[in-house]
Amino acid sequence: MAEAFLKALFGDRYEAYSAGTSPTEVNPYAIKAMQEVGIDISGHRSKGVEEFLGQRFDQIVTVCDNAKEACPFFPDGANHIHKSFQDPSMCKGSEQEILDCVRRIRDEIKDWIIQSF
Repeated sequence: MAEAFLKALFGDRYEAYSAGTSPTEVNPYAIKAMQEVGIDISGHRSKGVEEFLGQRFDQIVTVCDNAKEACPFFPDGANHIHKSFQDPSMCKGSEQEILDCVRRIRDEIKDWIIQSF
């Protein structure tokens, strides 16, 4: 969601790439929550950070605590930024409760990106 918001809001200033420490699939609740705000991430795929090792980045942003701890170090002078958000895959309950949880996380991510970038 963070990658999609950064591209949608500030794609003229930043290139954004997203990867996880334990990639599986794009969360279907995240897909639905992002569609609700006009951003289609249904074509995105889950990537591992290993896919980007050896590349140079100006900013490395981690958005959950386990990623901060498990993320490999990207040298070459990258600025590291961390902001902790709940992992949407950890949302539990009924379909509605899960979607409401993912929406809350979506909105927190959007607000943080607008304020920070």
